[in-house]
Amino acid sequence: MHAKNLKSLIPELFLMASVIYYWTLTPNLFNPFAIGLLGILIYQVIRKGATLGLIISAIFIALTLFMVLALISELSEFEVVNQNYKNLIIFGSLYLGVNLILGGIMFVKYLKLKIN
Repeated sequence: MHAKNLKSLIPELFLMASVIYYWTLTPNLFNPFAIGLLGILIYQVIRKGATLGLIISAIFIALTLFMVLALISELSEFEVVNQNYKNLIIFGSLYLGVNLILGGIMFVKYLKLKIN
């Protein structure tokens, strides 16, 4: 696989890594939600369908925006600014920011593919 091809797959690979990370945090190995998500992402990487790519990226962006609200809600529960608050705001913001950027890149990529 060429470096250019690998570079264009960064959003999908990041999504796969996020799903695998989520899967490792669940208590049981058979997690149909994680298996389904991973299957859809692998199918997308192989087929590179514009419509499915747009759907995946739009859902990804919407869920990330929902998680931003969850982060704000969680931060509002802290009564004092301590190390846990700082860790949550730094790592949560970085992770969600990267998600939004990669979701946007993925959306634009498949929108261009759909238009052409």
